Amino acid sequence: MRSVGVEEEFLLVTPDGRPHAVAAAVLRRAADEPSSGDVPGGDLEKEFKQEQIETSTHPCTDLADLVEQIRTGRERADELARRAGARIAALATAPQVVESTVVPDRRAIAIRAEFGQTARDQLTCGCHVHVEVADDDEGVRILDHLRPWTPILLALSGNSPSWQGTHTGYASYRSQVWGRWPTAGPTAPFGDAAGYRAVIEGLLRSGAILDEGMVYFDARLSSRYPTVEVRVADVCLDAGDAALQAALVRALADTPGATTDPPRTELLRAAAWRAARSGLTGDLVDPLTGTPVPAAEAVATLVERVRPALVANGDVDWVEHQIATVLRRGNGAIQQLGWRAEGADDDEVVRRAVDRTLA
Repeated sequence: MRSVGVEEEFLLVTPDGRPHAVAAAVLRRAADEPSSGDVPGGDLEKEFKQEQIETSTHPCTDLADLVEQIRTGRERADELARRAGARIAALATAPQVVESTVVPDRRAIAIRAEFGQTARDQLTCGCHVHVEVADDDEGVRILDHLRPWTPILLALSGNSPSWQGTHTGYASYRSQVWGRWPTAGPTAPFGDAAGYRAVIEGLLRSGAILDEGMVYFDARLSSRYPTVEVRVADVCLDAGDAALQAALVRALADTPGATTDPPRTELLRAAAWRAARSGLTGDLVDPLTGTPVPAAEAVATLVERVRPALVANGDVDWVEHQIATVLRRGNGAIQQLGWRAEGADDDEVVRRAVDRTLA
């Protein structure tokens, strides 16, 4: 069975709900604690902005273990944030008007200088799933055949309806802000590892990115681990939804893809926009027909597509239960809008999100 792991980015906020630039202080406190050793995951890491922090799990084969690690990682990050006068919130964008602060390292400062407003705006938080692969050729085969399904993963995770004090009308406005980077979004099929490497080398040669770390595809080969890294999702408000992303990505990795007629990238961009716009509340683009269908139907199509892999991995009952839960209560965007309907202002939305993050 393939191992899978999850990286989550969180906002750092004051106890009353405002973004708080204390990542350096949180990381200093984390450095005083015992390290998790050479095994990937399990530690806190800096992100691009001082108002956010990243956690990661160790590689897992068992979903129950993964859920526990996600929850433990959230609790540990919040405890360390408390010592710096902050909390963590699993929100993919801050609802308030905020001018965020780049972390004080040479690379981040260089990115800010080169990319201007795009870099200044990037206080966004995602959920990244790493799934084990045997080698780069297998990884590229997986990248190529999971392409049509990433918009559904985005719709399930949508958790950023607000931006700079405004209700955007999107379930995932993070994906729209993130899409400003020159490498962000869906990709054309690569064919094999050599084809993938040729694309990366071409991007580096173009000068449009500073280094390979700025390859921000919706799904890519990890430069650090023998994994495919699927980066399309918003950070999930609920820990179980993050584990759901991992279970579905692993099942997609274990499901053979079509060998003919891969969808064009232009159509995938349209499907991703549709997923970002309406999330689970409207139609999504059916990956098999390219036509609009209700979101629940598109999700069901994904589950049926990967059902044999879910059964083989022992995940099918848990995944079906978790998907039913998401469709019943909604993704993070739906929950945030529900709080607003009850009268919550921006700060109160963040405070409630802190509670949900740790639930």
